[in-house]
Amino acid sequence: MYIIAGLGNLGKEYDNTRHNIGFAAIDYIAETYGISVDDKKFKAKIGKGMIEGEKVILLKPQTYMNLSGESIRLALDFFKVDEKTELLVLFDDISLDVGQLRIRKKGSAGGHNGLKNIISHLGHDSFQRIKIGVGEKPKGYDLADYVLGHFSKDEMKRMDETVIQVNQAVKSIVTDGIENAMNQFNKKQETL
Repeated sequence: MYIIAGLGNLGKEYDNTRHNIGFAAIDYIAETYGISVDDKKFKAKIGKGMIEGEKVILLKPQTYMNLSGESIRLALDFFKVDEKTELLVLFDDISLDVGQLRIRKKGSAGGHNGLKNIISHLGHDSFQRIKIGVGEKPKGYDLADYVLGHFSKDEMKRMDETVIQVNQAVKSIVTDGIENAMNQFNKKQETL
């Protein structure tokens, strides 16, 4: 069983913002596999289903980004999954170009407050993740304003394609393991 957690902030005002790409990815995965993410448990919206014969829990923490670890810890404790091999976190990354993916088995928070909180609640940084590139913050921009800002029309088009890729990467991790997914998806994307 996998717990697949997408990070974001709750509230309509955060829809289609850079920080909410984790939620958007979960929504796309849920739609693809016919999983309803409407149950409220573990300070999250969750849905149970199957991806290619593997049981999954889709999780959208409702604690706001900076407290995502609370929700994920509760779900991990309840379902008793191996947090190093059966937890997969999807989140935005400003160090990657818009639409670029980077799959990792572990790593630091890299300044991402949602990840910092998860690492704090787990007590380690060894969990699987898919970083979803949202582009570098322009000079002079406040970081919070940038990540809570909306994508441009062109970027939104790119992100629509990216959530399809995230779904394929999740499927690859669930069916063939993270090493294969890293080999397949950790390459530089061509810019449109």
